[in-house]
Amino acid sequence: MAAIPVDLAARDLNAWVNFLRTAEIPVLKQTAREIGRLKEDEDNLSARAITNVVLNDPMMVFKVLSYAQKHKSRSQLQDLAQVEQAIMMMGTGTFFRNIPPVPLVEDALKTNLTALMQLLKLIKRAHRAANFAVEWAAHLNDLHAEEVLIAALLHDLSEMLMWCYAPEKMNHIHNFQAADKTLRSKAVQQEVLGFILHDLQVQLVEVFQLPPLLGKLMQDGASGEQRVKNVTLAVNLARHSANGWDDAALPDDYRDIAELLRLDVDRVMRVVGVPDAPQS
Repeated sequence: MAAIPVDLAARDLNAWVNFLRTAEIPVLKQTAREIGRLKEDEDNLSARAITNVVLNDPMMVFKVLSYAQKHKSRSQLQDLAQVEQAIMMMGTGTFFRNIPPVPLVEDALKTNLTALMQLLKLIKRAHRAANFAVEWAAHLNDLHAEEVLIAALLHDLSEMLMWCYAPEKMNHIHNFQAADKTLRSKAVQQEVLGFILHDLQVQLVEVFQLPPLLGKLMQDGASGEQRVKNVTLAVNLARHSANGWDDAALPDDYRDIAELLRLDVDRVMRVVGVPDAPQS
């Protein structure tokens, strides 16, 4: 992985954006292993087989979509917001040749296992959000459910990247919030990083030319549109339930989801897997 320039110790959003613009985006060791296995049978592979592996790793999803957007042909008018579509357009040979699954997250954080654990928790949470979002999209007859899934997977991309490249600062943020549950995330991020992760996310979407649709879906409360609400509520539910099913924010989540899906709250709680209260 590229060394961090000294000036990135500064509290400067633009410096981080400029660094990440050319940085090597790390992927999970499991992703690299699976892609290596697929490459051994490259001639007989389908885009779907590769997609199934890529979707397991939000950062590999980001690498694929940003590459596809940057290398669109002039005749290609459509933005590529789906992984399988992007791989089909570029071809499996280009995928293996030009989007190598390196460097590895585990190597980047081998001296900071606390940060690695937090990053893996965040990725697990992103998968939960994506699963919620795609299930609700199916319920709502959304014909492009994978776009909603990917938006939920990438919703916290900026936080994932900062865990990789600024693990000590991210550890400080986590410790401050663990010690005082009343602290607002944005306030702590501003204090420690000098900027808010959401602002970094907005800039990354633009710099890496991610499809405007994905950028829109990844913006909390950016619009009253059903698909944006779906992603926002899925991310909220995944984040709050990660604290345990007794988290104080969950009743509001259930009510909001019930409104989105046009179901009653009890049904929503069953749909999302809330465990039954123990019998007294």
